[in-house]
This record gives sequence, C-alpha cells and structure tokens, in this order.
Amino acid sequence: MSLFHHLVVSRSLPVWLSFCLIFLVLLARPQKEALQVKVGIVLDTNVTLADLSLRAINMSLSEFYNTHNGFKTRIVLDIRDSKRTVVGAAASALYLIKKREVVAIVGPGNSMQAPFLINLGNQSQVPIISFSATSPLLDSLRSPYFIRATHDDSSQVNAISAIIESFRWREVVPIYVDNEFGEGILPYLVDAFQEINVRIRYRSAISLHSSDDGIKKELYKLMTMPTRVFIVHMLPDLGSRLISIAKEIGMISKGYVWIVTNGIADLMSLMGESSLEDMHGVLGVKTYFSRSKELMYFTTRWRKRFGGEELNNFECWAYDAATALAMSIEEISNVNISFNKTKINTSREDIGTDLDDLHVALSGPKLLQALTTVSFKGVAGRFQLKNGKLEAKTFKIINIEETGERTVGFWRSEVGLVKSLRVNQTGIKISDSLRTITWPGDTTFVPKGWELPTNAKKLRIAVPKKDGFNNFVKVTKDENTNALTITGFCIDVFDNVMRQMPYAVPYEYIPFETPDGKSRGSYDEMIYNVFLGEFDGAVGDTTILANRSHYVDFALPYSETGIVVVVPVKDEREKGEWVFLKPLTKELWFLTSAAFLYIGIMVWIFEYQANDDFKGQTILDQVSDVFYFSFSTLFFAHRKPSESVFTRFLAVVWCFVVLILTQSYTATLTSMLTVQELRPTVRHMDDLRKSGVNIGYQTGSFTFERLKQMRFDESRLKTYNSPEEMRELFLKKSSNGGIDAAFDEVAYVKLFMAKYCSEYSIIEPTFKADGFGFAFPLGSPLVSDISKQILNITEGETMKAIENKWLLNEKRCLDSTTSDSPIQLDHHSFEALFLIVAVVSMLLLLGMLASRRYQERQPADMNSPPRDDADAQDQLLNDEGSNVGDRNTIVGDPALFHRRHLTTSKSIPFGRIALPSRIKSA
Repeated sequence: MSLFHHLVVSRSLPVWLSFCLIFLVLLARPQKEALQVKVGIVLDTNVTLADLSLRAINMSLSEFYNTHNGFKTRIVLDIRDSKRTVVGAAASALYLIKKREVVAIVGPGNSMQAPFLINLGNQSQVPIISFSATSPLLDSLRSPYFIRATHDDSSQVNAISAIIESFRWREVVPIYVDNEFGEGILPYLVDAFQEINVRIRYRSAISLHSSDDGIKKELYKLMTMPTRVFIVHMLPDLGSRLISIAKEIGMISKGYVWIVTNGIADLMSLMGESSLEDMHGVLGVKTYFSRSKELMYFTTRWRKRFGGEELNNFECWAYDAATALAMSIEEISNVNISFNKTKINTSREDIGTDLDDLHVALSGPKLLQALTTVSFKGVAGRFQLKNGKLEAKTFKIINIEETGERTVGFWRSEVGLVKSLRVNQTGIKISDSLRTITWPGDTTFVPKGWELPTNAKKLRIAVPKKDGFNNFVKVTKDENTNALTITGFCIDVFDNVMRQMPYAVPYEYIPFETPDGKSRGSYDEMIYNVFLGEFDGAVGDTTILANRSHYVDFALPYSETGIVVVVPVKDEREKGEWVFLKPLTKELWFLTSAAFLYIGIMVWIFEYQANDDFKGQTILDQVSDVFYFSFSTLFFAHRKPSESVFTRFLAVVWCFVVLILTQSYTATLTSMLTVQELRPTVRHMDDLRKSGVNIGYQTGSFTFERLKQMRFDESRLKTYNSPEEMRELFLKKSSNGGIDAAFDEVAYVKLFMAKYCSEYSIIEPTFKADGFGFAFPLGSPLVSDISKQILNITEGETMKAIENKWLLNEKRCLDSTTSDSPIQLDHHSFEALFLIVAVVSMLLLLGMLASRRYQERQPADMNSPPRDDADAQDQLLNDEGSNVGDRNTIVGDPALFHRRHLTTSKSIPFGRIALPSRIKSA
C-alpha cells in the first residue's frame, strides 16, 4: 500500500498534517548541484604567514557560501607549494593553468615570485590575485591580469617623508633587503625626499642570505657616517636580525633614529619578545584598518577558531580577496569557463617548451572585468580596486616599546600627520603633530639626526692661497718645521662659529695650493673640488654665486654685500679772484639785482607820495637816497623811513628775504673756501665704457665675468693681487698701462679705502652680490646649524671685535661715495621768497593808491590859516623862552632843539636830518 493511500484512508491523522508531510517529502528531493570552479593557490606552505593566510581564505569561502547557499558556483581550491623559490612558484602556476585549468590563481606569497606569474597570467588570460606582493616594481609589468588585493609599498613613502620633515632631519640612509621587495620602494623614497629637500646620503642593501658578520660589517660602515636617521624596509625575519645586531654594537642608543616600514610593523606579531626589546624606541609606519563591525566580528571568529594566533593585515587582505573572487565568479556563472585548446603547429626542427601549448581561459576577460568592478565593505575596509590595486589613505605611526607598540599619531593623505583621527565638523584636524615619542636610549629629546662620529676623520676644509688681501685669509708656512699657520678675518669668523656649535666638529684647514706653494686655481675650481669630495668644505673670502650653488650649499653670508667701482678723485676746491661770485648762479645774481632795483622803485613811489620835502629834492638826491636805502638792507644799516607806513612794511618783508640770501651765500662761500672738495674723475659706469679706459679687477675673482657681461673690452681689463698693486696701477693710469677704475667687492674696497680714502672715491651704482659664505657639500646638515651661529655672531659684539682686529679704520671712508648734486645756489631755491616780495609790494601799492584817493575826497580845513615855516619857528622860540639868553642857548644847541621839537617839525626829509632854516642862519 502506498504512502499516499495510507495517509488518505487513515483516520488517525488530521488532514492538515497530512499535507505538511507531503510538502516535506517533495522538498526533500535532491536539488541541482552548484558549479565547481577551480581556483589555484600558490603559496609557501609550512611558513607561518602563508599558513595563516590560507586559513583566512578557507574561512572566507566557508562563511561566504554559508550565507549565500543559493549561489550557482562554488570555488574549489587547488593548493600548490611554491617551496619558497621563484622557480617553484613558476612551475606551480604553470601546472595549475595547463593541467588543472584553473580560472584564477591566488598568490604568490612575495614580490620576488610575482613577475613570472604575472606574465603567465597575461598570456593565458588567467587573473593573478595577490594579497602579499607589495613591491611597486610589479606595476611596471603593465599586465591587466594582475590584481593587487593589497596596498603597494609606495603608498607609505609620504607618511615617512612627513615624519622626516616634521623633525627637520636633512639626511637619511635607507637600509633595505637586496631584492625586488626592497628595491621597489627606493625610487618613490627618492622622489618624496627631494620634495622636502632631504638627501639620501647612502643606500645600504643587505642580502637576504647575509651572515651576521656581514650585517655587522655594513652597520659599522654606517657608524662612520654622520647620518643618524635610518629607514629599514625588509621583512621581519631579516629585520629582527638587523635590529638585534645594531643593538649589540650600540646603534640603538641615544642620538639614533630608526624608522621601520610596514613590512616589519605589520608583522610584529610574528617576531619574538626579544626582538621587541631590541626595537625599543623605534618608530614604525603601520597599515591602518578602520574599526568596523566587519573587522570586529572577524577578529572574534578568528580567535574562537584558532585560539592564540594573532590576526595581521595579510590575513584580512586574504579574507577579502577570497570574498571578491567568489562574488566575481558568481557574476560570470553563465560564461564558458573552459580553455581554448587550439595547439600551435610546430615543425620537427622546432624545440618545444611547456609554454607552446599554453591554453587561453575563455572566462578570463569577463572575470577580470568582474574583479575590477566588484565593491563591498570587507574586514580590511572598502574593497574597491583602482588601477588594479587597493588605495591606502591612512597609516598609523607607532612607537615600539618593550611591551609592544604605542600609537603616537596617524598620517592621512588629506591632512598629513595628526595626533588623532578625530576632526571637527568642518573637517579641519584638531591636532597637527605626533604625541611624545620615546627614542632609542630611552630619551624623549628629539635626536638632531646628524652628528660627527667619534671615530671619524676630521673635516678637510679648503682655504684659498692668496698673494694679496691677506687680511681675509693668509697662509704661512714655517721654513724649518713646515708647519702651516692660517689666519685672517674669514678664519676667525669660522673658528668662532664652530666653537659655538652645539656639538663638537673636528676640522683642519687644507690650503688650496700646489706642492710648490702656489695657488691651484680660481675660487670656482676650489668649490668644484668640494663638490667632487676632495674637501669637506671651503672657508675663505668665497662669494656666494648662483653658478656655484649648483655644486655646494652655502651658509648665510657673513660680510657686506655688493660690488662697487673705485676711481681716483681730484681736489676741486674753488680758487681765483672771482671765487666770491661762485656761490650763486648767474640767474640768481640777476634776479637778486633786479629785486634790489625793484625795491628801490617801490620805496621811491611810497616816499614821494608821503613826504613833501622828499619831493622838493633833486632827482639825483631822490635816486641816491632810495637806492642807498635798498642796498643798505644787506647790512641792516638802513634808517627808519620817516613818513610812509607802506615803506616800513615793505622794509620788514624785504629784510627777511635779505637775511635768508646773505646767510645762504655766506655758508656756501665758506664751504668753497675752506672745505676740501674731492670730485671723482669719472661719475658713471657708462662714462668708463665710452672713454675706453682700463679697469682693474682682482685676480681669480668672479668680477671678471661680470665685466664681460657689461660689454667691457677684455683687453682693457687689468688684474691686481693686493691693495698695493691696485694703488700702483692707479698711479700709472691707463696711458701707461695702468687703470683709471677698479671693479671689486665691498669688503676688498673697504680694505683699500682704509689706506687711500683721501685719494679715491666710490661711484654709483652698487651692483648686487651676496657676500662671503662658507661652502659645504650639497645636502650637508652642517649648513643650517652654521647659519644659525653666523646670525648669533653678526647680531652680537663678536663680529665687531673681529672686524676691528682685521679691518681697522675702514668706517671713516664709507662716506666717500660721491654725489652729483651741485653746490651752487640757484634761483629755484628762492623763487617763493621773491614771489612773496612781489605780491606784498603790489598789495601795498594798491593800498597806498586807495588811501590817497580817500584823502582827496575829504574837505579842507578853512579855520587854520597857513603859516610859513619861519613864522612857526619864531613862535615856537617865543613860547620856549623870553630872554635872549635862553634863545641863544637853544640856538647854540641844535641837538637840544631837535630833541624838543622833533614832533612838530615837518621839514626833515627821508633818509637824512635837516635843521630849520633859522637855526642854519644862526
């Protein structure tokens, strides 16, 4: 009896339960099986990192298909051991493609094994997905079938350069493993450091198979260099050996800076406790994953399944890579996943290889497109490929301590270094620096990154050998002992600077001379030998120039800047019988004379209208009185006008003008007669070029090139070696093979003028030059420290003391620079004064005419009969005394008479005293 018949006829079961049992029976029928898709795995088995990554891949696929059990495809892993060799990885990949016909390969485990696999995948159109090959060099293969499900090492160089820049270190030494992994980051480091002007002094490549003695030898070599900032880029197995040996020989100590890349920082869980103790004080750049719920859940499941095995970044990338591959394969489930097995025909003479019958995966292009477009939120953050790889936007900066790591900050591509990832509402970072760092030697003081090693040789400082201007640099040799003595202004400045340096810098001076004691060449040649490495620096009267800065770095200048022209002067003190006319120009003399004449005319007009006795004089007397008054104002010996108030007012204004004229004239004439006036024989550089005279310049100086640039004839240029030779050439003049001008820097000219400033002068203009500076090799960290000390010296009293020692008495000649301004007084300086006189006189004239017209309109007084002067005088005498004795007394004393009757007399003409007619007859 069938089951259905039994359920129907049975009365013991409810009807609804019968239908449920029928549904379950139908549902239990076998479903169609999922499509099995082969995926190859090429890893170094029996290696901790590879084993952990393989666990993450299996865990990812298991959890993915458990949550997506309706998917049509299932990935079947085919694992091959690369046996930790490049050949093993290549053979494994070739076997998986040819024999197993996998649609994709996950691996290889490192960057060294990747190049052949990438080319193999490109030829067979099988995507190669790597979560651990981080070398940027792999991008140069230009294969679209290479998927980097991780960050490449170049993404962290900006974080490293930001650390270097924040602490102002100027030199670094990268220490890297000598293979594709180590070399891949170098070009990006160089570019990043060039942007912040940091020099890579030396590149230390250490082989993966180096012995401890070989590593120790390389580290001892680094100890002899002044650089103390090291960037380590290698994997933990070699990195732990390197750090341990460095600790042993004393390089993990105070003053050293060690920065490890994420090759070590990301895998610190694989290193032992002893390695962490050795790395105390080391900085690390570590890959940062945001705290997402996906990562937290994955970490919990990992620890639950594998116990104490700590999760690292590569397990996270492997987990997400497997998820992305499963999603992409499901997307192309309808695509033919077989291989094109068309064979290449070969003749019998051809020697075949395993690559001859390499098939092409038909699903390759579609799978590649699916992989490049897949996007999801994974345990390592957003999984989204850009240019075939994941982008890194944030790194964590850690400080390694004995107990583990401590986060001191972060680097973000948008803002740089920050203490915290928290930002305000506008997106501006809250902090912009790192937290306190414990450096090697258990100190919190930031190492300066550079110091002279105690076992290093002294710095070889080149000094020029000069035949003249020895005040700046002088090299003398003892004939008996051959001991060198080097002195001078430049030497004293450098010695004082080095004594104030915050650390000891041993050095010795090496003259730039030939074996026979002569100069080896110009200053440019000396600078170039510093560039070649023969010397560690150059000290002397070396001018800072643009072309020299291509070969060396200069510290700040410590001398005055500029180039000037020196010419002889001549005494142009005024001499001759007509020198008294020289203070005023011809125009001013004419204007002054015209003013005197004009004032005389105006006085005549005013007095003629106001003084009746003045009218009664002859024309000759009137003219003589008026002009006598006008010219007597020069000496302020004029008499007060008697009648016209207009004359008095005009006299006040005119005396003010005369005062200014006479004082200016007196001062100028005194200067001409007493002060020695030195005038240059040439006033401008253009005059030198037009006149064709000879010009002198110092031997070996760059001024020779400047003169040629200014189009001076090279045959007219003469050299000198000392102030004395310069003086001799001036005395000869151009006509006798000498010079009429010298073109040199201010420092040398000051030294020359200290001796001969009364005979020579500096003419304008002053040409640009940057002064003397100390030269050091390009990128030398000494430059910044020495520049700071130069500022301290020049701003204090030390520089003044050094100048007084070597450059005495030069300041009294600094004002000998000539001026072309004339010393004569011209009419333009007094135009305003004469204009004032003219305006005032015109106003007074108008006032006088108005007053006269007003008086003419007034009626005459008829009650006062006119009396002649004789009667008035007689009446006056009768009033004063009745006896003849009194009268005779008055008459006999004209002064008394004048004192008593001055107010009543109207017979005193302008400019003289006139007695009454009766007194005259008496």
